[in-house]
Amino acid sequence: MSFIRTVLGDVDAEDIGITYSHEHIIIDESFATLENPDFLLNDVEKVSKELKEVFHLGGRTMIDAMPANCGRNVSKLVEVSLKTGMNIVAPTGIHLEVYYPDDHWRYHYSEDQLTRLFVDDITLGIDRNDYANPLEVDRTEHKAGLIKLATGDDKITAHQEKIFHAVVNAHKITGAPILTHTNYGALAMEQVEQFSKLGADLSHVVLSHVDRYKDVGYNRELLQTGVNVEYDSAFRWSMGKENWTYKLLEALLPEFPNQITVGMDAARHTYWKSYGGNPGLIFLLTTFVDELEKIGLSQYFNDLFVNNPKRLFAFSLGTSWF
Repeated sequence: MSFIRTVLGDVDAEDIGITYSHEHIIIDESFATLENPDFLLNDVEKVSKELKEVFHLGGRTMIDAMPANCGRNVSKLVEVSLKTGMNIVAPTGIHLEVYYPDDHWRYHYSEDQLTRLFVDDITLGIDRNDYANPLEVDRTEHKAGLIKLATGDDKITAHQEKIFHAVVNAHKITGAPILTHTNYGALAMEQVEQFSKLGADLSHVVLSHVDRYKDVGYNRELLQTGVNVEYDSAFRWSMGKENWTYKLLEALLPEFPNQITVGMDAARHTYWKSYGGNPGLIFLLTTFVDELEKIGLSQYFNDLFVNNPKRLFAFSLGTSWF
């Protein structure tokens, strides 16, 4: 069986239904929210209210993208999943350096130690305290279903290369898919080069936010490598200005129908209606879907929301390493 690993257990990939491919469902109090208070998304009732609206419109699965020790709270993700009926996939891995203090354990752990943490999240269960002290771990039964990493603007640093190695190690051991953060699409090709060099299965690697890179040729070249992309900025382009998410989809979706997924990446509570913000997570199944029809792409709905996610976020066969 091809399966997706949710916080409530493994689900047959054929059953995950309409999927949002890059979300931030819970961001608990952390260094990240101290620096960015509008990132705080930790009210289970408000989050559940919003997800119920998405569920009512047909949404069934959300790929969460908040990795280890920067606001991840697996207990709250489980609570939201139980309240709403939504499948939720939680990540392990590491986010951008800016979301961690300068003396964080990520800088001191070896490649093997990081690999062990990621593998254990996937195979044993996520720490109840989210590795606040990774030497004293209290694992839950709720497991991670993908691995996250992130790069910045200028170059991939030596520290980030260590993260790449640990992420790909865990990917090879467990078969878990990989989801990445790019800054407005920067260094996306460099990410692919790293993954290719390290032997990752590009058919289970998804690079996020590259619709913010306003260049059809760049995005086409990226897709030609065989990697997959996630577009999530349709609601971010200013009114009256060209919407590059739709422009890229018009140009590339007919050519690469099997490699593009979509999400919201609504990582600020000001984007959530249940917090009094806009446009709300229903945007993707209302306004976005309406726009797809206007530009003649509605026939690709199942590829974007169902067929591609169920394949990309499924586990592939892992190998034993420890």
